[in-house]
Amino acid sequence: MSDQKIRKSSEKSTSLQTLSAQDVGISGTHETISPVAMAIYVRSLLQNWRQGTVACKGRSDVAYSNKKPWKQKGTGRARAGSARSPLWRGGGVIFGPQPRTRVLKTSKKVKQNVLGSLLHNFITNGKVVSLNWDATLAKPSTAQAFNALKNSGLHKERIVLFLPTNDIISHASFANIPSVRILYFDQPNAFDLANGSRWLILNKDVEHFKKMVSQWI
Repeated sequence: MSDQKIRKSSEKSTSLQTLSAQDVGISGTHETISPVAMAIYVRSLLQNWRQGTVACKGRSDVAYSNKKPWKQKGTGRARAGSARSPLWRGGGVIFGPQPRTRVLKTSKKVKQNVLGSLLHNFITNGKVVSLNWDATLAKPSTAQAFNALKNSGLHKERIVLFLPTNDIISHASFANIPSVRILYFDQPNAFDLANGSRWLILNKDVEHFKKMVSQWI
């Protein structure tokens, strides 16, 4: 089958639907989360994502002899006890950064309230959509994935795409599109969700999405 025929078939099978609160199984209203709670959650995410591998050598780590460079008196030069001194070029660093693990904890209640508030905000503004995209491909195709977004008018927006962990074909197809941030259903977080302009779910994964958001409300 030629590329043109593949493109036409993908255009016909692509349709976009805006999901409502009833579609995802939520009812009623949700109280707006305070900016403080959102800030606490995002700060803990950014802090915990830091690798903490930055390091520098102190005076006990640099590869210099610890022998006194010259005698204490009679040379006319300033006193020096070691070439490892932080005052010398190539010497150790004073109070430099060392590898460490940073951990900030956020309560489950705060996480649930923040995610639930984001969900209601996106649902209310019609920013949660489902896409009827054929994921039964023999191999990944970024071209077809981008065409599906383009035909739906989503190619210029920041998209958060939810996928199950075993959907390798869809992941590989959308992974190289710069405007798409892929999240698995077991790794939602406030930072990535808030940075997207739309949440996108493939039609085949709507039930996975409903199961995920049921834990937020």
